[in-house]
Amino acid sequence: MNIGATPRHYFLLLVLSVASLCPLSAKVGDTIRLATFNLDNYLISDRYLDGVWRPAYPKPESEKDGIRRTIVELKPDILFVQEIGSFQYLEELRADLALHGLHFTYAVHLEGPDQVRHIAVLSMLPPVDVVKHAHLSFKYLDRSEKVKRGMLEVSFELPDGVIFKAFGVHLKSRYTEDKADPKSHLRRTREAEVCRNKLIERTLDLGVEHYMAVGDFNEHPKGAALRRFSKRGSLNFGIHLPIADGRGHQWTYFYEKYTTYSQVDGFVLSEKLLKRVRGQSGTIADNLSGSDHRLVYLDLETE
Repeated sequence: MNIGATPRHYFLLLVLSVASLCPLSAKVGDTIRLATFNLDNYLISDRYLDGVWRPAYPKPESEKDGIRRTIVELKPDILFVQEIGSFQYLEELRADLALHGLHFTYAVHLEGPDQVRHIAVLSMLPPVDVVKHAHLSFKYLDRSEKVKRGMLEVSFELPDGVIFKAFGVHLKSRYTEDKADPKSHLRRTREAEVCRNKLIERTLDLGVEHYMAVGDFNEHPKGAALRRFSKRGSLNFGIHLPIADGRGHQWTYFYEKYTTYSQVDGFVLSEKLLKRVRGQSGTIADNLSGSDHRLVYLDLETE
């Protein structure tokens, strides 16, 4: 199933019809693996490759292959991605993964104010609801702005009937030409605040207790933007999931220019959903291949 510009009501009819033919219990074992992966400009972009500046150049096939190998090796049931191009690029990735034996039935793509880089999700499980928050506005310095990549809300049902919501995000990077906001700290925090407020509106305000924010926060675990997904005033509503690779390393992003490593990708979960996470922690892929980010995943117990 492809979910691009498909109207929401039509999408739900398709989901229900397919889901009736493909029971959820037939798709999962005792866990559901949910992952997030920044694909590092899986699109046409200016690039510096092999010592040569290449304007408007596609992502090299060698990098795409590295991304595919990582995804195929770890076999997520639900995969949130960042820095994907148009819906056609998502379909390309999905088709290539299918050739390697990994079949994602459902594809949801969100086009936010950023016309180049988007967020999306591939899933083997049928979403029971999709809401595209593409126009989240906030006050920034002396003007009004919108969350550059929007926020993608996707709901899934566990075999025991519990519905959980996953909110995919990709907050503003540290790059900026605005000298009034070094490293986009203020803008990223404002993006986080409006996303957080919408998350609360779509969960706690509706009595939903199982939810998570997932993606590339472009912020270290104790940074102001990421803290916004855990607390609002006296309300504590989220827990940042500890993550590490097989060697105990906790970085998810490598900035080659300055040879720095940081943790910017991951999950913030409600207390109820955290109890479903096997080991109460997530895992970072050991390899860095095809992207400057590493894939991060968690395993949700289905019962």
